[in-house]
Amino acid sequence: MIERFDRRTALAIGAGALASTPLWAQLAKTVGPALTDAFPGKRGMILQRTRAPLLETPIDAFDGALTDSPFTPNDRFFVRWHYDDIPLSVDVAAFRLQVGGAVKRTLSLSLTELQALPQVEIAAVNQCSGNSRGLFGPRVPGAQWGNGGMGNALWTGVRLRDLLDRAGVAPGAVQVRFSGLDNPPGAAPDFAKALNLDRAMAEDTIVAYGMNGVQLPLLNGFPLRLIVPGWFSTYWVKALDTIEVLRAPDTGYWMEKAYRIPAAPRASVVPGAKDFPTVPIGRMIPRAFFTRTDAKAVRGVALGGDAAVAKVDWSIDAGKSWHTAQLGPDHGAYGFRRWAATLPSGSHTVAVRATNAKGETQTVDPIWNPGGYMRNSIETAKVTVA
Repeated sequence: MIERFDRRTALAIGAGALASTPLWAQLAKTVGPALTDAFPGKRGMILQRTRAPLLETPIDAFDGALTDSPFTPNDRFFVRWHYDDIPLSVDVAAFRLQVGGAVKRTLSLSLTELQALPQVEIAAVNQCSGNSRGLFGPRVPGAQWGNGGMGNALWTGVRLRDLLDRAGVAPGAVQVRFSGLDNPPGAAPDFAKALNLDRAMAEDTIVAYGMNGVQLPLLNGFPLRLIVPGWFSTYWVKALDTIEVLRAPDTGYWMEKAYRIPAAPRASVVPGAKDFPTVPIGRMIPRAFFTRTDAKAVRGVALGGDAAVAKVDWSIDAGKSWHTAQLGPDHGAYGFRRWAATLPSGSHTVAVRATNAKGETQTVDPIWNPGGYMRNSIETAKVTVA
């Protein structure tokens, strides 16, 4: 059980825990051929890249009985940064969150002031847009994630809407742009993402300072992180320090050029296709994963995307017939649901699919796009039951 986030404890921990040894100096050893314990606050992570850090969560870190917590431990939670120059320490006392742009009054808020505002909690899956890119065929460039470029956490913070209301959004505002403490090299564009005003003002969009009952880990965005439940993590800006209200849509690189998908069903085009219309990636879609297949009862986790998981089904006859899996406790529309299925004796190729509350489901057809984004094809696993 995760205890309620304590603001006083958070500040005390934050003030004393951030004088870290330079990150790159700690990468002296790895455990096994693919796993590393060398990054501060992390253990047993699949090392995709050292600089900027890309650490994947092994699939077994998501496993557990149906009564277990569905939340991914902080020290196993995946890490993805774009630039080398990430914050390796933060002066808690000096830090300020700036809110400006098309507002009636600018804000400069300390962590103490933020944590004095009404507190909210939400369970939500944070999933990289390119999760499972390494499974695309034909292969596409980019981080070759397996299925571990994701994690589920209980996030604690304040509603973004409360901050924007305090600043007073000016007439004519259309978007809100977010950026953090990481710095681009040379003339590279600052990493910044924008949400339409209605999504920014949504009830469930929050600025988080807590993750699974404690402060945000440094590598997962301390001291503040934007949380956009149901949307891919490109919008979940880490080490958030600037919020800017815009009167015109953001035309920066990270909105106009990067993280764009084909404007086609399931974001899928024919491999090798070019010059197709694109849109910014946004909401997630349903997925179900295996976490254990070496027992009579196979099990895993599922997410519904931008709607709750309604059901998980399994098949052992190539989808000719489907059977309903047992679901674990519901911790909220945007979090993981655990599932389990008891199989008959024999050797099987098991398929599993998730369906969300909107009726959206997975299909066997592969997805392909040049960015390696939004894979949600049905997963299969070979299982032998004695």
